[in-house]
Amino acid sequence: MITIRPIQKSDDSYLKKLVQDSLKAYQLDIPGTAYFDPELAHLSDFYKLKAGRQYFVAINSFQEVVGGAGIAEYDVQNKVAELQKLYIDKKAQGHHLSYQLLDQALRFAKEFGYQQVYLETHHNLETAIHVYKTYGFTELTKPLKEAEHSEMDHFFVMSV
Repeated sequence: MITIRPIQKSDDSYLKKLVQDSLKAYQLDIPGTAYFDPELAHLSDFYKLKAGRQYFVAINSFQEVVGGAGIAEYDVQNKVAELQKLYIDKKAQGHHLSYQLLDQALRFAKEFGYQQVYLETHHNLETAIHVYKTYGFTELTKPLKEAEHSEMDHFFVMSV
């Protein structure tokens, strides 16, 4: 059984490893990706820093973190949030956990007052692209504004 809850400080080191291991597996352990994000070692602090941010973690029956996804401000003036760092541990893949995390993240975005959720990903992450399309995100031809992660080459948006 999976439980989804907000991030806790004790999750930080595992989530950093999950994000970096996942990116490395797809040859994305390079500058211009989340692999080198300065907040990666302290995600709980980053998401508690401002209202309008939240990171959700998925916990299995052994109380292990097996995934996570975050929402943070992207374009406050236009009420656009960004979906950030959606990653699932290999041992938890194939059980629609991404969709459960998306449900939580988008519910938070809507409740906070965001009108759209934007995300950036990479063509190497074919499963992620499939998930976003299946969930109902619309693919864009370019980023909404200058991309923070310059290596990302697929962009999506969804109204909430």
